Amino acid sequence: GAFTGATERHMGKFVEASGGTLFLDEIGELPLAAQVKLLRALQEGTVEAVGGRKPVKVDVRIISATNRKLLDLVKHGAFREDLFYRLHVLPLTIPSLRMRREDIPHLLRHFLARFSAEENRTIGGISGEAVAHLTQLDWPGNIRQLENAVFRAVVLSDGGTLKPEDFPQISGLVGTAPSVSHAALQPANDA
Repeated sequence: GAFTGATERHMGKFVEASGGTLFLDEIGELPLAAQVKLLRALQEGTVEAVGGRKPVKVDVRIISATNRKLLDLVKHGAFREDLFYRLHVLPLTIPSLRMRREDIPHLLRHFLARFSAEENRTIGGISGEAVAHLTQLDWPGNIRQLENAVFRAVVLSDGGTLKPEDFPQISGLVGTAPSVSHAALQPANDA
């Protein structure tokens, strides 16, 4: 009953994650007004629920991610400097997928196994030719783009093995990486 039309009580994400970890994706997109609230929650260890009468104590570890350069956002006034330093305790930089092409076959197996199970499809693997083709791409959208390409291929494929023609939406993205030969991949059982 915190607002008109509220029919049930929901815990906020901070309260729900209390005692654990909360992942905040695309933190660089957070509006300034929300940054103030996040900073207050991190500094004070409390949050105020919508319609709540008093602050709720929370103990949450925060992991945040962004594809933007937060320091540049700070310089342009689009991201709070104090929040930046509060979040920037242990920074990890993960290179783009085109810089670690050796990960692509492993990611392909993982996504194939996951989407085959989720979509109840019996796709036995990805052809070596498709793996070689996909490994050569630059993947400007990184892992999310690869994930989406595999999902689309799994959903639309008529065969039991994914082939290059099952990835038509990315066929024009071939990069300048040297040709790599891979054996056909089978879905990973432990992905």
